[in-house]
Amino acid sequence: MIKEPKISIILPCLNEEKAIGACLDNIEDIVRKNKLNAEVIVVDNGSTDDSVSIAKGKKVKLIKETERGYGAAYLKGFSAAKGEYIFMADSDGSYDFSEIPEFIKELEKGYEFVIGDRFKGKIEKGAISFSHKYGNFILSGILRLFFKTKVYDVHCGMRAIKKDAFKKLNLKTTGMEFASEMVIKAAKSKLKIKEIPINYYKRKGSSKLKSFSDGWRHLRFMLLYSPLFLFFIPGLILFLLGLISMFLLYFDSLILFGIQFQYHPMFLSSLLIIVGYQLIIFALFAKTYAVTHLNDKPAFNNLYRHITIEKASIIGILVTLIGIIIYLRIFAKWLNTGFGALQEIKNSIVALTLIIIGIQTIFSSFMLSILGIKEK
Repeated sequence: MIKEPKISIILPCLNEEKAIGACLDNIEDIVRKNKLNAEVIVVDNGSTDDSVSIAKGKKVKLIKETERGYGAAYLKGFSAAKGEYIFMADSDGSYDFSEIPEFIKELEKGYEFVIGDRFKGKIEKGAISFSHKYGNFILSGILRLFFKTKVYDVHCGMRAIKKDAFKKLNLKTTGMEFASEMVIKAAKSKLKIKEIPINYYKRKGSSKLKSFSDGWRHLRFMLLYSPLFLFFIPGLILFLLGLISMFLLYFDSLILFGIQFQYHPMFLSSLLIIVGYQLIIFALFAKTYAVTHLNDKPAFNNLYRHITIEKASIIGILVTLIGIIIYLRIFAKWLNTGFGALQEIKNSIVALTLIIIGIQTIFSSFMLSILGIKEK
């Protein structure tokens, strides 16, 4: 009976002929010296150089992923992995594979996800550019703020994870944002995470990283996964600014920089209220989808328990009716003047704002109900 490997070592590969051979020799040496029960999986992501022929000459499982992308290659490798522990690192010569046993030790201690920290280890001169270093610093800081994790080197490519823990993450992204997705979902899934210092060296061959576009992909993914910062907080700020300014302007004129404003800024107040309210609703949409489709934490359970589609629709209808009644009263007065100058402009702005907010509430309650349908 063939013994299944305990460790699966996955290396994505795209035109790494200058480094892949040395990496595989290093891994083979480390596996032998430490008597590791391991398999090595090389995922070719469409190499056009001699990477594939070099890998074929080594003791590895060579598989191919036709869809280009860092995440796509790793997802293919994970699907083929048989080990209880999965180790992953780039095949460009930038990582020292002699550190594999340290990652495995941490998993054996009970940690579920172990990630390297290049900035607490030794970084070879020229191994990381200024833009990549500080871009990583900023993005890692944002991720820690958004998702309450203590990982300081989010984009470190040397990682290890238990296969059972990996299955909980349901990773989907195929590009460079896969690195962020893995950390975000590990934090959201409450995995036991350990960060350990590692050394980092200059890569061999040309870099595949694109500073701005790859950085934006990471930031965009974090924003999409954090409706609190993307929608709710900006929406709440705009809504409150609009509401307070409309209240002040309705009962009095406003003097700024020696200029006395009457009702004119109320149009801006109305805009802020409507846009802010819509962003808050978007936050509810995003969070509801995350709970029902992405197994996110159901933070709004109490909200859904007390505010049903019927209750929300009734509130929306009442707000809309109040706005319509106010506007009809104004319209009647306007009609009596033979459509002359409109006198109650402030009340008109308030009425139209209420109508729009009410209609948004009615239809948003139905949309929330749709998004709230749980998938198995």
